[in-house]
Amino acid sequence: METAELDYDLPAEFIAQTPLEPRDSSRLMYLPRAGGFSTDHNFTDLQHLLRAGDLLVFNDTRVLAARVAARKQTGGKVELLLLRALGAQQWIVLAGGRGVTAGTVLELAGSGEPVQARVLQVLQASARVVEFSQPVETWLDSAGSVPLPPYIHAPLRDPERYQTVYARHPGSAAAPTAGLHFTPALLDKLLQCGIDACYVTLHVGLDTFKPISATAVDAHAIHSEWCKLSAGTAAKIAATRAAGGRVVAVGTTSARVVESAAAASAGSVREFEGQTRLFVKPGFEYRAVDGLITNFHLPRSTLLLMVAAFCGKAGLPRVLQAYTAAMQAGYRFYSFGDAMLIV
Repeated sequence: METAELDYDLPAEFIAQTPLEPRDSSRLMYLPRAGGFSTDHNFTDLQHLLRAGDLLVFNDTRVLAARVAARKQTGGKVELLLLRALGAQQWIVLAGGRGVTAGTVLELAGSGEPVQARVLQVLQASARVVEFSQPVETWLDSAGSVPLPPYIHAPLRDPERYQTVYARHPGSAAAPTAGLHFTPALLDKLLQCGIDACYVTLHVGLDTFKPISATAVDAHAIHSEWCKLSAGTAAKIAATRAAGGRVVAVGTTSARVVESAAAASAGSVREFEGQTRLFVKPGFEYRAVDGLITNFHLPRSTLLLMVAAFCGKAGLPRVLQAYTAAMQAGYRFYSFGDAMLIV
């Protein structure tokens, strides 16, 4: 597949800049997985589009306040974006600023007690390995801010609106945005309707949103993300499928965890923890996920590939046709946008 096939034209006015209030007031497009036309709904209609016995799989990661302002000892401004912990005080970061070379010492702003970051290693492009003088958890909440995707230009008044209501394990550089539509009241209503829930964790990296730059999709080097699926969640998935229910992943990140666990166990979902490099693209056979709740994704993204793969052989044309219909109907796109249910 050529990467150019993942292109589509999206006028800027369709990119949602702010989240809706309440969270579950967004719109929901239903696209039958087996074929047929899409239909338009409200997100709260989810209780009618799913059925008793189905299981929702949520990603309970929490976005780190990972954007940190700093200064070089010579006075130059630097911005650090924390990506992945290598230890209690060593992290891979993106460094915005000039002359951030190995040995550079940075002073962090707004951290209360003085905190320094020393650059240990220069990686590709702006990536660096740094060592902080104090464990990150002792100062990050006071010194850092939640990073928003580059296509969102409006300031976020409440940082919690870029967290799901069930977020509990810090570690992500970006939110699992399909989950942003859920409220505690809607979760309770779904449970009352016999629709169960379970949780996995995948710490989302910025590469998730990076466009595929290779000419051919197969030449793309897929990123690695840490994830965990517990024995309890594996048991719930197995029981749901045995009883004829459907496993519905809330977001591509949840789907990636479940399918990574299935791939590691020859199709049956078992307890899983570690890095995943699973590359889901058209031709991939989903083994454990029967339904998908997802937002509308960027052109040339691996997330768009995952959604296309979920719809089978004619997946990409069907998904892009649905995207065109969404624009015609005034849907909002990307992280703070509306949602799609494929089942």
